[in-house]
Amino acid sequence: MNEKRLWLVFAIITATFWGVWGAFIEIPEKSGFPTTLGYVVWSITMIPCALFALNRINWKLETDKRSVFNGIVTGILGCGGQLLLFQALRHGPAYIVFPIVSLSPVTTIFLSLVFLKERANFIQWTGIGLSLIAMFLLANPQISPVKSEGIGWLILTFLVFGMWGVQMYMLKFSNNTMKAESIFFYTTLSSFLFIPIAIYMTDFTVSINWGFRGPWLTAMIQILNAIGALCLMYALRFGKAIVVVPLTGLAPVITVILSLIIYGLMPGEILLAGLICATISITLLSA
Repeated sequence: MNEKRLWLVFAIITATFWGVWGAFIEIPEKSGFPTTLGYVVWSITMIPCALFALNRINWKLETDKRSVFNGIVTGILGCGGQLLLFQALRHGPAYIVFPIVSLSPVTTIFLSLVFLKERANFIQWTGIGLSLIAMFLLANPQISPVKSEGIGWLILTFLVFGMWGVQMYMLKFSNNTMKAESIFFYTTLSSFLFIPIAIYMTDFTVSINWGFRGPWLTAMIQILNAIGALCLMYALRFGKAIVVVPLTGLAPVITVILSLIIYGLMPGEILLAGLICATISITLLSA
């Protein structure tokens, strides 16, 4: 396949795997396995993907200071943002948290334009704009009154927004100077730094499901997340961040479709508008 189109293949794989992951990730939590421990399981599922990646480069991990620094910082931004998101959702309404976080690609696009000098044509810009609208509409369309505690959750939400946007930029920036496989290894390593924090955040006073629908089902679901993350590294190696990030950010399209099928529901007006925007966006971005 033409190398210029490889970014599209990897971006589609990422969006698909993340979309399926999003549709099923709530099952373990509803079965009594907390999301904080789900983070621990996710970190473990990153290991086989990291080993696969290193094997592809004959175990020649880049260990110079710049590579280690870029890789660790990229991992910390992503993994740290995940834990901050858990905390924000504990005290703030999901219908505000998720739409804000879903627009983190805005930060990536801005940084890529300014520092990487990436450019897009009119059709791609139209697709990027529609993708951002779709992300907002698909993030959490069910608006209901939820009591929030102070404004600390809102600060955390914007921190996640910024951290994930910068992380995607760092992924592309690092891909210009080091191997994607090395970046993924250091991201995996960074994920383990936050395991003690995730365990500390876990409420062990409540019953935890340690059966199949707990850690084992979580692992089967989280491996999709890990594989998607690895494919994202390759998508950013071959493609522009201002195009790749909005396209992979449309994973909720698959999540919504699967959820509608699983629960036998019809999409409401907001969801339908989001799906239409996403469909047009995907067509324009992949043209």
